[in-house]
Amino acid sequence: MKDFKDKVAVITGAASGIGYGIAKHCAKEGMKIVLADIEEKPLSQTKKELKAMGAMVLSVLTDVSKAKDVKNLAQETFNEYGTVHLLFNNAGVSLRTLLWEQTLADWEWILGVNLWGIIHVIKYFVPFMLEQNTESHIINTASIMGLMTASDIYSIIKHAIVAFSEALYGQLASKSKKIKVSVLCPGFVKSKILESERNRPVELINDPTEVIEHPEMEANKKAMKQMNANGMDPEELAVILFQAIQDEQFYIITDKFRRFRSSIEKRGLVRIT
Repeated sequence: MKDFKDKVAVITGAASGIGYGIAKHCAKEGMKIVLADIEEKPLSQTKKELKAMGAMVLSVLTDVSKAKDVKNLAQETFNEYGTVHLLFNNAGVSLRTLLWEQTLADWEWILGVNLWGIIHVIKYFVPFMLEQNTESHIINTASIMGLMTASDIYSIIKHAIVAFSEALYGQLASKSKKIKVSVLCPGFVKSKILESERNRPVELINDPTEVIEHPEMEANKKAMKQMNANGMDPEELAVILFQAIQDEQFYIITDKFRRFRSSIEKRGLVRIT
């Protein structure tokens, strides 16, 4: 896809972080934008900002972990615009602790958002996209941690997203030459992902007696917050991302982690630049 003007973009996790950066770039490109997020006030504020930039915007309050919410997102999108050209599977939360001390609520929450969220979006959007038979592109947000040795629940799921995207790439290539797929693997980006607990559903909040704290884990969390604060600006990431879409890259590495070029190319899918 070389030209984005007047195309339709759907973005999950659109009200903050990477999703917000992508949404602003879409507005600059003159796209019609569908914003999906679980946070009502930030979603409303983002819609207001993009409309002030002259963009056509539809916002849909969405919990991607719930199939009915994503089915509704797809229905509202196609009812409003009739098509989708860029589909950004971006919603995500972060948890990092020892695997055997992770509560079942932790697993249910992060799997629900980070993995089931993508599964739901693919389930409800791809059939429409195949039927519309127009040039389009799906971008799943993983992480550079999805290409490194897994170290916690977050990176395990990011590995799963990379594998999911590889499978989706292969299957769609056999069905349509018009739908492209990419997996976005950024390093640290300025965002609120380390504050994900703000959006944890009430029914999945941990019983305090189940949570085990470790001094070394707290130090690690503090260091990660600092690296996150010093990370890439989401709007800078969006510029790299849109160039990669134009170049039809599959693995999109956004910063110094491009040193992974040789190991990624050995996975045997497509080139990176």
